[in-house]
Amino acid sequence: MADNTAEQTRRSPDPRRRSQRARNAILDAAAELLGEVGYSKLTMEAIAARARVGKQTIYRWWPSKAAVVFDVFTRLTGATAGAPLPDTGDLAADLKTVFRATADEFTDPETDRTTRAFTAEIQHDEELARAVTERLVEPNNRAVRDRLSSGRAAGQIAPEADLELAAEMLSGPINHRWLLRTGPLTHEYVDRLVDTVLRGLRP
Repeated sequence: MADNTAEQTRRSPDPRRRSQRARNAILDAAAELLGEVGYSKLTMEAIAARARVGKQTIYRWWPSKAAVVFDVFTRLTGATAGAPLPDTGDLAADLKTVFRATADEFTDPETDRTTRAFTAEIQHDEELARAVTERLVEPNNRAVRDRLSSGRAAGQIAPEADLELAAEMLSGPINHRWLLRTGPLTHEYVDRLVDTVLRGLRP
């Protein structure tokens, strides 16, 4: 009897694994449809049909299509918002490592497509804009400020430097160049940007 019970347990489907498969299928479907029809024509019904799940299954985890697309975006970037920046003692090298990765994300075709759809929606969806600011933009800016703060403590940045503004000076030009397509987002560009900003922050 014990052997049969053990065998039955091994064969029983794991609901957590099934739920994760469903979540992945929904995010995959949303990413595909976003590229095919764009954000404005994307619907929860279409996502459910593509993922082969019920619409209520999607609403169990996401309150709106904007929330689904937000998670598509964060999955594409592969980064955790607000994760601490590396601290090797070399502030310039650490910042270049992080912002080079940001440039690589923006130049990836799938990430670029998703992010542009997302950015367009933010312009007229205040709720989504707040969510992006709270869950993505501010945590990332805070992580940069924290690394700048440790650089200031090490004497690499002037004591009176405005770290909030400095963080914007690092990320702003990258976002601007990507959004308006004013030039290529290369590692060389990122390195020059970091060097220029840090030059103005030195003691």
